[in-house]
Amino acid sequence: MKPPTKAQLARAARRDRIVAAAREIAEVDGWDAVTVRRLADAIAFSQPVLYGHFPDGRDGIVRAVALDGFTRFATALAGAAPDAPAKARLRPVAERYLAFAREQPAVYEAMFSGPTDLAFATADVPQQLREAFDALAAVVGGDETRAETLWSALHGLADLARHGRLRPGRESDRLAVLVQSFG
Repeated sequence: MKPPTKAQLARAARRDRIVAAAREIAEVDGWDAVTVRRLADAIAFSQPVLYGHFPDGRDGIVRAVALDGFTRFATALAGAAPDAPAKARLRPVAERYLAFAREQPAVYEAMFSGPTDLAFATADVPQQLREAFDALAAVVGGDETRAETLWSALHGLADLARHGRLRPGRESDRLAVLVQSFG
């Protein structure tokens, strides 16, 4: 395989800058503030350049942020006590899941709550999503139904905590109950 050309590398770097700028704006001001015009101004590109990378505009940019987020999310989950047996990895994986949601709320929102065309539970699920899901499935013995239930519970905890609906300072207790339920 040939190495990428300078033009291909420059195009990839522009695309990465667009995605990074969208993520940064969303983390500070929320997804409603992410517009093609604002992105173009933030990174000093013209709007046609952004549309050249993302023909479907903002939706494509949010999708790219979500896919990048899933890559980083899968890496974070897979790195939780990788040499420990599955049951021993459950709590570290759950902790990393909740930390990711807490530390990167806009990315988490793009991944799980925002309107995107990302398909879960289908034959054509993007690899990034599959890898993140597989990291959850690994701690429940590969059982996809149990993994979906774990994911649902973690998402609920993350979302309720994000919106201040849970008692502060009790995350460890909630995780203990969750781990006991799946253990």
